[in-house]
Amino acid sequence: FLEAFESLLRFAENHTSSLFETAYRPMAKEAAEPVKELFTDISLYILGAETTVESAVLRFFDSLFPLVYSRLINPGITDLSEDYTECLRLTRQDINPFGHYSKNVVTELSKSLWASRMLSQALSLGIEVINTTEHAALTKECSKALVKMQYCPHCQGLTLIRPCVGYCLNVMRGCLASVSELDAQWREYISTLEYLTNEMAASHDLEIALMGIRNSINEAILHAQLNGPQLSATVDKVCGQPRQQEGILSSDNIVPVKEVTETQPFVMAHTSLNNKRREFINYMKRSRTFYASIAERLCDGDLVMRDSSTCWNGEDVV
Repeated sequence: FLEAFESLLRFAENHTSSLFETAYRPMAKEAAEPVKELFTDISLYILGAETTVESAVLRFFDSLFPLVYSRLINPGITDLSEDYTECLRLTRQDINPFGHYSKNVVTELSKSLWASRMLSQALSLGIEVINTTEHAALTKECSKALVKMQYCPHCQGLTLIRPCVGYCLNVMRGCLASVSELDAQWREYISTLEYLTNEMAASHDLEIALMGIRNSINEAILHAQLNGPQLSATVDKVCGQPRQQEGILSSDNIVPVKEVTETQPFVMAHTSLNNKRREFINYMKRSRTFYASIAERLCDGDLVMRDSSTCWNGEDVV
């Protein structure tokens, strides 16, 4: 499940990067790092990092604006200093070159990534609980009872005799009394996982949100290009005028891009995560009674004698 999720993130990142490589080549190389940082931030957010979707998206558009301004709106700029670049970054939210599109990305991603983040944290909690109970220390009374159950028949030369089922259950239930108390919480935990996976598959579809980043960025860039003259006038007032090379018109680089949906790769990525998600929750639902039936699970199979009346009851062979 986690592998399918990571694969989807990589696919969405490559899908977004391809926008610059095919439609906005003058800024493709420089845009690679902001795109990478955006998806790294998204991944960290889902894994529980102390960050927000809004800060990640706005930081991306802050980094994108200097590139759009100098490579597409005013491609004649030859000397974009660090100070001028920083001025463009800092004034991006006030100038609002990308219109409502940057906020739309925040809204759409926040819905889907919230469910994914909660699921990720729930999985981490589940792993922690399982690891804790797996390494739970046995009491002295439990250790003595286990030794008696397994090895006392050997003292009488009965090395092939195994414990009776009822005897095994009594010993295991005594040893695991504290662990079995987790049953109610574990059942509630499984229900929470089921709810979160359903949320991811329904109104908060992670795949659709991630794959939609590309088109939203494209619309944002087109909006900035179409409002290029007004943006240039505003930037000149705030940041001053950078050096220009004569004879290059900004309109040459306005390239309207219709969103082309890469249907087959998207369907494959979408189907893969959906299948993994379905397999995962079905597996977890089967473990709903794990802590309630842990003694029965341990007293199953080769540990006890089931098909014969001859077994060790703790005192004698019956």
